[in-house]
Amino acid sequence: MLSLPRLRRPRPQDQAPLPAPSAVGVAEAQEVVRRIAGKVSHIGRDAAEARGVIEDTQHVVVSQVQAMQALSDQLEEVQTAQDAIGSATGASLEAVARARAVAQQVAREVAGIVQVLHEVAAAAGDISQIALQTRLVAFNASVEAKRAGEAGRGFGVVADAVKDLAGRVEVSSKTIMGTLAQLDQRIEAFSRDIRIDAGRDGQPGAIHRAFADVESDVQRIDAAAVASRETCQRVSERTAALAGDMQHAMIGLDSAMACSDRFLRVSEQLIDELAASGVATEDSPYIEAVQRVAGQVSQAFEQALARGEITLEALFDEQYRPIAGTRPAQHTTRFVALTDRLLPPLQEPMLNFSPKVAFCIAADRNGYIATHNRKYCQAQRGDLAWDTANSRYRRIFDDRTGLASARNTRPFLLQTYRRDMGGGRYVLMKEVCAPIQVAGRHWGGMRLAYQF
Repeated sequence: MLSLPRLRRPRPQDQAPLPAPSAVGVAEAQEVVRRIAGKVSHIGRDAAEARGVIEDTQHVVVSQVQAMQALSDQLEEVQTAQDAIGSATGASLEAVARARAVAQQVAREVAGIVQVLHEVAAAAGDISQIALQTRLVAFNASVEAKRAGEAGRGFGVVADAVKDLAGRVEVSSKTIMGTLAQLDQRIEAFSRDIRIDAGRDGQPGAIHRAFADVESDVQRIDAAAVASRETCQRVSERTAALAGDMQHAMIGLDSAMACSDRFLRVSEQLIDELAASGVATEDSPYIEAVQRVAGQVSQAFEQALARGEITLEALFDEQYRPIAGTRPAQHTTRFVALTDRLLPPLQEPMLNFSPKVAFCIAADRNGYIATHNRKYCQAQRGDLAWDTANSRYRRIFDDRTGLASARNTRPFLLQTYRRDMGGGRYVLMKEVCAPIQVAGRHWGGMRLAYQF
């Protein structure tokens, strides 16, 4: 069996001394670091842009999902209304059928009335004939009574009275017959209107034609409601499918957002590590500047405490009281008067530090900006887009970047993000922050934002 030689740790005297780094080698290494820092900076910008686009897409998808939900609710209301229409049309058709049956019954009753009127007319004709015969008999009796002379005078009076009564009966009978003839014509016309087979050609009467028209219209309404209900059902099913697709899209976007966040954090960590390597990069001047201003703010706050201008409790006040009528919402605290007096002389000069600088502000640990740069401390006008861009003081910026800067306790933190300028406008920014310490406590962060 072969035995391997035992390996021993080389002794210091056995090791060759490492060559001292040359100035040329150090310069080359620093140049490499600077080039890498530049490339990582561009990667960070692209990552921030990608994250912003994904975030915008998320907002759009959320709005579409909400719109789809609203459409689904409206379709349900439409379907409920269509069901009510269907019930109403069914009830209308039943009512028309009942009315038609009633009309048929009325037609039968009218036919009975007509028959009775015919019988009355026949009786009136008989009465008229009897009255005529009675008049003839009375006339003959009157003639005979006159022939009888004085003996027949009484009988003649009776005969004349009977003749007169018979005449009046005949007149009444003729009046009854005339009235019955007119009534018969009117009833016959009404009967034709309500009979199904009114005419010789078997066409329905006017009332049944009206019933048929109503029934036809109701059936068309019902058919339209059924077609509309079926269409709404298909739209509802399609809407539900689209809502499902959007939910899947939201899940995918959430995953993409998480990936972009990790990508952005990695790029920021690389920038942070490169900036902390001791090699001067394009971000080094901004890091040193924000650390210097953060120290000045800490010193100014501590001096104010020492002079009794504010208490420690008031300086760390977290009771953000809303300012009525502001949109975006603004708040006030017990330390705003102090920051309005102390911060502008320290913040404003930083705007001239570089043409790339966008703002330099102190935020408390919750992202509250009591005092912004003067150009962003404009009174609100009621125009949301303008107010969002120009009235940025007394506001809480608790977004990802704002909170990270406000709560950072490391010597510095470098971030990349899209700055919302209002009105749908965004600017890609870098932001470096340094912590503000007061009386051994973390008050917040000094934020310095600059463009690429």
